[in-house]
Amino acid sequence: MAVRGKTMVTLPTLVRAMRRKTSNHMPSNQPLPSLRRAFSLYDQINLIDNVPEDQIRFKQVTATGFGVKGVHYEGSLLCVGNLLMSWHPKKLSEVTSESLSIFQTVRPVPEILLLGCGKYIQPVNPELRAFIRSTGMKLEAVDSRNAASTYNILNEEGRIVAAALLPYGVES
Repeated sequence: MAVRGKTMVTLPTLVRAMRRKTSNHMPSNQPLPSLRRAFSLYDQINLIDNVPEDQIRFKQVTATGFGVKGVHYEGSLLCVGNLLMSWHPKKLSEVTSESLSIFQTVRPVPEILLLGCGKYIQPVNPELRAFIRSTGMKLEAVDSRNAASTYNILNEEGRIVAAALLPYGVES
């Protein structure tokens, strides 16, 4: 009980002291610093230019394929880590558990599968979602440009990631 009484007396004194210190260091009429400089400096930094030679990096996404390390690949691609494979689905309805069956044997299991749906984000079949979940991966279904870009970033970070990409010209 004595401790509580002492706290009740000390607490208001402590709050007043903190308010005095805060008001001395940060005048209320001073404007906040501009973020313009922070953004312009950030825009000048390009961390991805220092990618190792053996690492996959998408440089171009076209209506019919993808540009990777100076080579244009026509059609759909399947990427796991730093491996790149041609992939047969031409539209999202052709993406099945069979077309992604490689992920039942790939080790280590990628933490995420980026599904590039083409030009637009499309809903993924619940059975396909369940299959992907059963392999131990998470699924992120986005348009193919964002999937390729996200793949670049996650792969550069050293994360184990996979991508199943339909060309950007695919709409259904």
